[in-house]
Amino acid sequence: MTPKYIISSCLVGVKCRYNATCSSTVNLEKMIETGEAIPVCPEVIAGLSTPREPVELQQTDNGIKVTSKQGNEYTQQFLNAADEVLKICKENNITDAILQARSPSCGFGKIYDGTFSGKLIEGNGVVADKLFKNGVNVVTDEEFKSEK
Repeated sequence: MTPKYIISSCLVGVKCRYNATCSSTVNLEKMIETGEAIPVCPEVIAGLSTPREPVELQQTDNGIKVTSKQGNEYTQQFLNAADEVLKICKENNITDAILQARSPSCGFGKIYDGTFSGKLIEGNGVVADKLFKNGVNVVTDEEFKSEK
């Protein structure tokens, strides 16, 4: 089967989230097993370690900034990862993405506000935004579950 989707790796049992956990979803794992989807973790692609310090997006006058609560900046790594994930989609003619909700990489529609307070705002993660702007249909795992 030709892959149609990319799926956040953390949604299919890979313990690659910032705290070295996963958000495994059984019906998504079957999509990987059948070859319908390819798993990706943009933050691992970016070269970040697992576990790693949590990061959030902040809006600035110059665009976005990806920083940790401790003040370390990861903007360039996230932008590079977005380019790589888009390249994977193009090379495999992938038209759809199922991504981890609220993530600074993969969130779509709602992300954390950049203050590490747990407050959600309208917005997209770096990778989700890049894919969406390049014609990939993006949904979060929460939206995908509710469609099934």
